[in-house]
Amino acid sequence: MQNHVLDYLDHIVTQKPDKTAFSNGVEALTFAQVWQQSRAVGTFLHKQGIYHQPVVVFMNKHPREIAAFFGVITAGDFYVPIDEEMPASRIQLILDNVQAQVLICDGQTREIAERFDFGGKVVLYDEICETAADDDALGRIRRRAIDTDPIYIVFTSGSTGVPKGVAACHRSVIDYIEQLSEVLEFDENTVFGNQTPLYFDACLKELYPTLKFGATTYLIPRELFMLPVKLVEFLNAYEINTVCWVVSALTMISAFGTFQTVTPRHLRTVAFGSEVFPIKQFAAWKAVLPKAKFVNLYGPTEGTGMCCYYKVDRDFAPDEAIPIGGPFANTEILLLNEHDRRAGQGEIGEICIRGTSLTLGYYNNFEKTHEVFVQNPLNTAYPELIYRTGDLGRYNERGELMFVSRKDYQIKHMGHRIELGEIEANANMVEGVRLSGCIYEDIKGKIVLYYVGTVHERELATALRERLPRYMVPNRMVRLEQMPLTANGKIDRVTLKRLSENDAAQTRQAR
Repeated sequence: MQNHVLDYLDHIVTQKPDKTAFSNGVEALTFAQVWQQSRAVGTFLHKQGIYHQPVVVFMNKHPREIAAFFGVITAGDFYVPIDEEMPASRIQLILDNVQAQVLICDGQTREIAERFDFGGKVVLYDEICETAADDDALGRIRRRAIDTDPIYIVFTSGSTGVPKGVAACHRSVIDYIEQLSEVLEFDENTVFGNQTPLYFDACLKELYPTLKFGATTYLIPRELFMLPVKLVEFLNAYEINTVCWVVSALTMISAFGTFQTVTPRHLRTVAFGSEVFPIKQFAAWKAVLPKAKFVNLYGPTEGTGMCCYYKVDRDFAPDEAIPIGGPFANTEILLLNEHDRRAGQGEIGEICIRGTSLTLGYYNNFEKTHEVFVQNPLNTAYPELIYRTGDLGRYNERGELMFVSRKDYQIKHMGHRIELGEIEANANMVEGVRLSGCIYEDIKGKIVLYYVGTVHERELATALRERLPRYMVPNRMVRLEQMPLTANGKIDRVTLKRLSENDAAQTRQAR
C-alpha cells in the first residue's frame, strides 16, 4: 500500500532511469538525475538536523526546482515554494509565517533572498545537490513516515491581505493524483505542458503523474503566455499532448486569432479550470481539436487541487455554461443551503467537500482553519470534517453540478440578491467580448463591468439589457486593453476594485 508520494519516484527510476522527466526545452533532468539530486538534498537537510520542518524553496522555474521539492520531502520535511514574481511584501509575510531554518535558492535568486529578514540559513541548490547520499539515514526517515505527514505549504490570498498557507499531506496528494490520473487517462506516453507557476498547487497535475507513469513534463517559459503563436509552436516542437491550464491561458490563444496561423498538432487532452470557459472560445478550441478530449476541472487548493470533473461530451449553446460535473472517486460533494441542509433540485447551495483529499488546514493559523474546515452538519454522530469552499453551485436537470459564483461575489443591489458571476457569464456571451470581470462599489452602490474586447460600451450595455433583468445591468462598463490576472491566471478582482476606486477619486477631483 502506497503511503509516500516518492514511492512513485522510487519505482519509476528502476523502470526508466534515462528518460527525460522534466525539461524547460533547454535543460532537462532524467528520472535518475531527479532521484539522485533529491537524495543529495535530503541528506544535506538531514545533516542540518532539519526534520518535520518547513524548508523554503526560492528558485527560478526550472527542473532543478522540482528536484529540490522532492529533496525536501526525502528529508521528511515539507517544501514552501516562493518565486521572485511574488511581491516582496508577500514573500516576507510567508517567511515570517513559516519561520523556516533553511532557504534553498539558485544563482539568480540568491541576491534577492539575502535582502529579506530571514533568520535561517540560505543555501545554494547547486552546492547542496553535490552532497553524498546517506542511504541508511534516508531509509530510517522513510520508515518513520506516515501518510498524514505534510509535504508542502502553498500560500493563497487571504481576505485580510495576509496570505494563508495551505498544508497538504501524502495521503491527500496520493488520493488526488490517483483519481485525476484515471479521469484524464495519463500514461507513459503523456507529455505535459506545464503552465502554472511552481508555487501553486495546480502544478501537482503534472509533477506527480510524471513520476507515477514515467511521463515527461515541459515547463513552458512564462513569457510565451504573452506570445500565443510562439506558445503553440512550443507545444508542437516538443510534441506536447496534454495540458491542464487555466481558462485565461486557453482563451488568450483562441481569442487572438492564433489558430489562423498555427494549431496545436499533438494535443489529445485539454483539461481546464479556475474560471468559467466562455462557450465561443471553447467552441474555437473544439473546432481545431475535434478528436481531443476536453475536461472541465473544479476544485480549491484546500481540497488538494481539483475535486470535480466534467468530460465534455455534448455541444453547448452560446448562452449555456459547461458543468463542473461530479466528484472524483473517494470524494463527496455536499451542496448545502443556507440552513445547512442538502440543496434541492435547482436550489443554489455552497459547495462543500468531504473525503481524504482534504488538506490539513492553514499553517500556523488555527483560527482561519476552524472557520472553513468544519464538522459536517449532516453528521451528528462522530467527528467528521468537511471543507466549505465559499463557492455556490446548483444541480441542473441532468444532475450535473454547475458552478454559479463565489459567495463573496454575491451582492445585494436595489433590494435584489445578485451573483456578479452571472453578469460576467452573460457579458462573455456577447459578440466582441473576450473576457469580463465584474465588481461592486459598496459605497456608491454601483455595479461596474470591466471587459476586454472590440465591442463598444454602449453596444455591450444594449446587449446586456436584452439578457439581464434591469437591476442586474451594470451601472458602468469600462473597456480595458488587458484584463489584470493573478499569477495563477484568475481575474484579479482586487486590482479591478482598485481601478474603480481610482476612477471614482478622479471623478470627485474633476468636480
